[in-house]
Amino acid sequence: MNGWHGRILRVDLTNSKISMEDVDPKIARDYLGGRGWAIRYLTDEVDPMVEPLDPENKLIFATGPLTATSAPTGNRYMVVTKSPLTGALAHSNSGGDFPTWMKRTGFDLFIFEGKAEKPVYLWVNEDEVEIRSAEHLWGQDVPSTTDALLAETSAKAKVACIGPAGENLVLMAAIMNDKDRAAARSGVGAVMGSKNLKGVVAYGRKNPVFAEEKKMRELSIKIAKEVGADMLAGSSLREYGTAYVPQVTNSLGILPTRNWQEGTFEGVDTIDGPTLTEKYLIKPKPCYRCPIACGRLTEVPDGPYAGKGEGPEYETISSFGSGCGVDNLAAVTKANYWCNELGLDTISTGMTIAVAMEMVEKGYLSEEKIGQPLRFGDPDAMIDMVQKMAYREGFGDELAEGSYRFADKYGHPELAVTTRKQEFPGYDPRGSQGMGLLYATSNKGASHMEGDVAYEEVFGVPVKEDPHSTDGKAELVARFQNAFTLIDASGLCVFLAVRYVFSADRMIWPVRLSQLMEYTTGIAYTPAEVLEAADRVYTLERMFLLKAGSTEDTLPPRMLNEPLPDGPAKGQVNRLDDMLPEFYAERGWDENGWPTEEKLKELGL
Repeated sequence: MNGWHGRILRVDLTNSKISMEDVDPKIARDYLGGRGWAIRYLTDEVDPMVEPLDPENKLIFATGPLTATSAPTGNRYMVVTKSPLTGALAHSNSGGDFPTWMKRTGFDLFIFEGKAEKPVYLWVNEDEVEIRSAEHLWGQDVPSTTDALLAETSAKAKVACIGPAGENLVLMAAIMNDKDRAAARSGVGAVMGSKNLKGVVAYGRKNPVFAEEKKMRELSIKIAKEVGADMLAGSSLREYGTAYVPQVTNSLGILPTRNWQEGTFEGVDTIDGPTLTEKYLIKPKPCYRCPIACGRLTEVPDGPYAGKGEGPEYETISSFGSGCGVDNLAAVTKANYWCNELGLDTISTGMTIAVAMEMVEKGYLSEEKIGQPLRFGDPDAMIDMVQKMAYREGFGDELAEGSYRFADKYGHPELAVTTRKQEFPGYDPRGSQGMGLLYATSNKGASHMEGDVAYEEVFGVPVKEDPHSTDGKAELVARFQNAFTLIDASGLCVFLAVRYVFSADRMIWPVRLSQLMEYTTGIAYTPAEVLEAADRVYTLERMFLLKAGSTEDTLPPRMLNEPLPDGPAKGQVNRLDDMLPEFYAERGWDENGWPTEEKLKELGL
């Protein structure tokens, strides 16, 4: 094969056995790679009703055909499994350096099954693969684990691992790679911990072979120059990273504030991108060979929140900052560092703490029960709770189950702002109708990375859609979902979309992507064929989700029944019921949200 290696590494942790197998060329073509291959294998091999933390669940690391190629942003991998947080599907995405090094081992997928008797890690040096003891690493944080694994294997290798949160089966535990990059959402780190798998170390020199190398490199250079020119021309993404977004969402009245009770935050000027750049930025930090460089290498030099690392990004700022009512950027940055070191998803962690804060302030939960003060605007209590959640210490053990389970235990599930029990990212869907439809229908629970229609509703790229209107949102959301699925399957980053996916000419992006795929794999994909493949992948995910019992596409009561009290979106609620029937029809699903027999037949499912 070209582009793909066409090889899978299967790791039976229960029996300490390694096997290697080839991929069916038809599966390779029809499911593209990455997220597509992974859901096909998960569907074939895992009962959707399996308990996520049981050994029968499988954990899949997946690269795409454009991972480790010259394609700009071609450095992503997916972690696919059944989610312990949602009880349904997880597919978390990460960049950094690890994805390219994983692909260079000569394998496209690592499939982990069973459970090791004692903690282990996997060392993959091309065809030399070993399962090694990690008992001496159990309990260590992510940086310490990474350094130790590199010392034991090769300084040239790259590491993905879990921290204490994954070991302790915290339901929002992340898998961290390159110390600060995260496959964060849906509790994939807890699944890794449930298998007693501490880390994966990858090294190799098997670069993918291009079918048409000259054309591939020429097109890649052209795209990289265009994207780089956009960044250098004053892109906020290059200048501030995603930390520029709080001012945008606040201006529209959709910045989550004090657990989504409000849409504007009076302290926004103290937690935004310019403040981060002025006070704490060392330099932008790109993923491997990326022309965008949206990552932020930062340092809080002194004081109680001193530290150094990557971040925070927008979602972290909106959860730990405005979401918790905290206007201290140093504290938010410290919370981010702790999440990276302990292996936690910043969105779910921050928003779960915010729910607890609201319950205390409304008298539903006493601080005596918690064992300490926990109120909106208290940065020290917030940071302390991050650590307690990772180690399941004291009250942190209850928050480690996620906001929905925690709030439900105390009789107030309506305060948990989740879909499929996964906490919302930082766009209030009462003032962004399409984002509400996206959250409600996402295959992995609330996630902007499932098809971020905020590009048009919030940022006006390429055209500004009225965020308060429901007109046309069904088609918009379905189109974005397929676009993001295609990008995830190919091994690219969605931020390439800033230049291509959401350009004024909406047909440029599938043309460019189908060309990249053709020059890489040698398969003459048409734009229609890659779009159909994305639809196939998304629909297969939907079937896994439904068979897992997650059949309700809805939003929490606060989004449907409580109008925003302030800001430009004041008085708005999300009108999901106005959009769902049209959305189901757009996707070829019946009135209950199940793909029709005709749709399944059309996609060859």
